[in-house]
Amino acid sequence: MTKLLVENVTKEYPTRGEPLVVLRGVSLELAAGENLAVVGPSGSGKSTLLNVIGTLDAPTSGRVTLDGEDPAGLAEPALARFRSRNVGFVFQDHYLLPQCSVLENVLVPTIAAGPTTRETFGRAEALLERVGLQDRLGHRPAELSGGERQRVALARALVNRPALVLADEPTGNLDRTTSERVSELLLELQEQEGMMLIVVTHSTRLAERMTRTVELDEGRLKQRMRDEG
Repeated sequence: MTKLLVENVTKEYPTRGEPLVVLRGVSLELAAGENLAVVGPSGSGKSTLLNVIGTLDAPTSGRVTLDGEDPAGLAEPALARFRSRNVGFVFQDHYLLPQCSVLENVLVPTIAAGPTTRETFGRAEALLERVGLQDRLGHRPAELSGGERQRVALARALVNRPALVLADEPTGNLDRTTSERVSELLLELQEQEGMMLIVVTHSTRLAERMTRTVELDEGRLKQRMRDEG
């Protein structure tokens, strides 16, 4: 079974004086099909933790392994392929390419694997149907609502069948009704796909829907606020 292990991870950034310590000995684990919410005040290191787990940033010490593989020693091209193959990202801002259609945006993560195949096109179209956008394939992001753009981002995150999806405030820019719909979709897709899911959120409603919730404060996982299942 695929597993994520985060072992005693620290992250520091150099300054003119003492280094800025953002993560302090963070450890957690997650298995296929499990989900986790990370909550905490602004500036506590939540986004940095996601970036380290997702290989967008390297830990200062400690290690992160996914399915037994530690990507820390990979050169950048190999690291990019590892990330594209194994990790899907959903951000507060959807980061869709304005010049590309909905379908083209969903296909962007597949580029690293080479020419787009008929199977890949089918996967992207099926995901867009599952998020209710089958009639928007040729639309540009500017022609979509905020909720629709975030649904495109969900499909894009899943197109490569990643083992792990990382969502950083995925409902932060949405109104309450749209947030509920996007939250439902995210958890439905996670259950259907069987991947691991970590969500950083300030939304109590979203955190309560996750199986487990932990709090990050001053770079430390202080307590397990909720642990069910």
